[in-house]
Amino acid sequence: MTTSPNPREIAIADFNYTLPDDRIAAFPLADRDASKLLVYEKGQISQGQYRQMANYIPGNYLLVFNKTKVVEARLFFTKPTGATIEIFCLEPHPSYTDITTAMGKSGSVLWNCLVGGATKWTTGLVLEKNIVSKYGQLTLKAAIESRNTDTFTIRFEWMPIRLSFAEILHEFGVIPIPPYLNRSTEITDAERYQTIYAQQEGSVAAPTAGLHFTRRVFEDVHKKNITTAFVTLHVGAGTFKPVKVLQIADHDMHAEYIDVDLNTIMELKAANGRIIAVGTTSLRTLESLYWMGVKAALYPHNKLGELEIRQWEVYDELQTHSIPVNDALQILLDRMETESISRILCKTQIMIVPGYPVKMVKGLITNFHQPKSTLLLLVAALIGPDWKKIYQYALDNDFRFLSYGDGSLIWCHQA
Repeated sequence: MTTSPNPREIAIADFNYTLPDDRIAAFPLADRDASKLLVYEKGQISQGQYRQMANYIPGNYLLVFNKTKVVEARLFFTKPTGATIEIFCLEPHPSYTDITTAMGKSGSVLWNCLVGGATKWTTGLVLEKNIVSKYGQLTLKAAIESRNTDTFTIRFEWMPIRLSFAEILHEFGVIPIPPYLNRSTEITDAERYQTIYAQQEGSVAAPTAGLHFTRRVFEDVHKKNITTAFVTLHVGAGTFKPVKVLQIADHDMHAEYIDVDLNTIMELKAANGRIIAVGTTSLRTLESLYWMGVKAALYPHNKLGELEIRQWEVYDELQTHSIPVNDALQILLDRMETESISRILCKTQIMIVPGYPVKMVKGLITNFHQPKSTLLLLVAALIGPDWKKIYQYALDNDFRFLSYGDGSLIWCHQA
């Protein structure tokens, strides 16, 4: 495949295409697995439906899913003057070790947020909202703790204090569907903007490739001896952050939390490379695990939770220390035993663009992404310039785009 001699020099303008508004799926289909599936392999394109997924994957492959759960991260408060303040909860304050811990906080919590109508909210003014729910009378208060460069740190306090922040968001908040859907959240989004296997609360956006999977699809792939494993990457709003710079080197990739248990790493090692990532978030998690194994070898005195993957280091110093995949995974397993831990909790900022050497997977299942997005760059990293052929085929054959749209099974050129 064609690669840039320096991934930092990639011009984002080269990853543009025209996406008409009427091709963006504002709502999901009635049946999840009725969505179209574009299949790309060795330069050839065919199509079917998600419910036929088992027909396109050989037996003895491992499908890896992201089991994160979207939280009701959008909160609306009304000031005494009647003005509306919208708070979008992005991620917990850095003082918490991980999202699960922060979600479990009771009584109060600090959260980094975007604020709509911030000019109407003076520091010191405490916003309050009261509702009646299955827990009885609930009160939620919000106050500005600090103003950051791009966000606000908000202190939330609530009664009764026995409830967790996850429970509070579920009662007070709204599912944050993507802005490009150009509509308000509806009741059905609470179910449909969530995978059927979602477990760990913490995302503000869905891992959308998984939205198409049903129990029927899982049953069919299992009958073919295709196995499944689950990782967690809590999707941040930065996933949809548009690239506004000319060269990708100037784009700041968001960091996200990953959570992978020991049994899953053992399954990845046993798969011997016969792995397909379901979604870009699963792929970023898998590739991050590989580089964590490399860093664990390079920095034997650092704990695994300290081995955060930074945006460009996989193209620089780490690349010169590449090792076989199963060696990297075994290093992780050995270190987990040494540290007496059963899960890896860490942050990753990995950015996968053309020029990146894919390590962990043979293929990717993914939706069709926005023009000039980091997600489109990731697809191009796997298959090179053929991304243009795939997207033109999808446009010419009435595929639906973005989160609620159709998807693709892409076999990597590098595989």
